[in-house]
Amino acid sequence: MRGLSARAERWTLATAFVISRGAKLEAEVVVAEIVQGAHRGRGEAVAYARYGETTIDVLDQIEGVRSSIEAGADRARLHELLAAGAARNALDCALWDLEAKRAGVRAWTLAGRARLDPVKTCFTISLGAPAAMAEAALANSRRPMLKLKIGGPGDLDAVAAVRAAAPLARLIVDANEALSFDDLRRLAPEFARLDVKLLEQPLAAGEDAVLEGYASPVPLCADESLHTRAELAACAKRYAVANIKLDKTGGLTEALALAAEARAMGLRVMIGCMVATSLAMAPALIPAQGADFVDLDGPLLLKRDREPGLAITGSLIEPPPVELWG
Repeated sequence: MRGLSARAERWTLATAFVISRGAKLEAEVVVAEIVQGAHRGRGEAVAYARYGETTIDVLDQIEGVRSSIEAGADRARLHELLAAGAARNALDCALWDLEAKRAGVRAWTLAGRARLDPVKTCFTISLGAPAAMAEAALANSRRPMLKLKIGGPGDLDAVAAVRAAAPLARLIVDANEALSFDDLRRLAPEFARLDVKLLEQPLAAGEDAVLEGYASPVPLCADESLHTRAELAACAKRYAVANIKLDKTGGLTEALALAAEARAMGLRVMIGCMVATSLAMAPALIPAQGADFVDLDGPLLLKRDREPGLAITGSLIEPPPVELWG
């Protein structure tokens, strides 16, 4: 017999995290724990406000499947009980962790990998005035990749200022649905001139069919438009890269399946995250193996991280210690 518990936690950010939809000063996460005998599995997730989720809703969803989880439901059964989202992510990752600990192996072994290699993450520069974004970029100019948030009238000036402040860094630009198609056609050639490697979700999800047939000079990445394999066929006609986040897919199980299918359809893969602690990042390191882009900088944006957390040197993330996850 198992025991299930879930709780909300708040983690203060090092600085305000600002995107086109708003700003926040703390990360609010949900941690699910499943105990079976001497073993405990944990998973962490973040309610996705963009899709109407709240922390209370996530906790209520977890409570709603308590009897099934405690009776021994596995990950396949979990996917029948809950739709994709933060609640399923927390439980799915907790089940992976529990299964690995009960088997005495690492979670990546269960996923069919012989080892887990370190990965390099990009680092996010919040939306702001061009001068402020340039200052943040200068402070992080030795990182191999920077991701800058846009969504205002000074977008081009901001990207140019960041490029000048960090001339050697690879740049990702993330619009979070803030552009119109006219904006995109105007800005994309300029971003290409500034050697931007990727442009994430320029248009609003649900309004991106216009991208079919559009030859963007900068590769486009689907984020808000892509949750699970159900949206993949449409996204493959509009984007070059799939941004896979465990809170969107509803856990590691679907994330691995989505990554494999995306590659099979010719899409490149980005593994992304919400702002959260190392416990949320650790499962994502498995699909991040071999990914074209990795954005798992959540712990770097916190004032302090969970202990034990991931060992991160600069932008290089080491595999998780077993005490953390997996």
